[in-house]
Amino acid sequence: MGFWGFWTATLKGVTRVLLVDDDAELVNLLAEYLAREGFQVTAAADGEQGVAAVADQAPDVVVLDVMLPVLNGFDVLRRIRAGSNVPVIMLTARGDEVDRIVGLELGADDYVPKPFNPRELVARIRAVLRRARMEDGGRTTVLVVGDLELLPGAREVRRGGERVELTGTEFSILEYLARSAGGVVRKEAIFRDVLGRRAVSYDRSVDVHISSLRRKLGPLPDGGERIKTVRGVGYQLVRPEP
Repeated sequence: MGFWGFWTATLKGVTRVLLVDDDAELVNLLAEYLAREGFQVTAAADGEQGVAAVADQAPDVVVLDVMLPVLNGFDVLRRIRAGSNVPVIMLTARGDEVDRIVGLELGADDYVPKPFNPRELVARIRAVLRRARMEDGGRTTVLVVGDLELLPGAREVRRGGERVELTGTEFSILEYLARSAGGVVRKEAIFRDVLGRRAVSYDRSVDVHISSLRRKLGPLPDGGERIKTVRGVGYQLVRPEP
């Protein structure tokens, strides 16, 4: 089958990373680097292989290039999100803000612009995995904010008793806001504590995730705004009056 069949570097580490990219040189470099960092690596060279690998390999995180043969990265992401909430990191062209925003709107958890240092990708992978993995140790109490119920242990959210499907990053941001419901959370704090990086002026990741949360959660039962923007500061998850 050769390199571009599905291949796996079996390691002691249990974290499985799927690389979907048609640049064989880049994939070889990343696979070698990730292997040294203790990850188990699977690769696919086009969009259809990537979709199949998510179903067959059940990776813990997907690193997905936008520019792919057969199916582009956005189409792959749509198909993944139709049946899986696996964390997805998009690889985009540096300076192409449109690709980044579209990817986040379609459900990507993060993005890394090309070219990049492999150390940055490893940091992003570990950050999305921290957000996605089930947390125990006293954090399983249900959080209730108005008609919203958040179950941190199961990473589920319900609105009026009905489950709402969120990506891992969306849930983490909502949980972060819920733990300070009624108060204003600074955007810089969301970047630092949820996304695991510093806020920079051109990075609209948090804005896009908040926009997606507003769309999925809808307004308050009385029609009021559920997540308010406090201009120049951050965001507030509204706690309705009892």
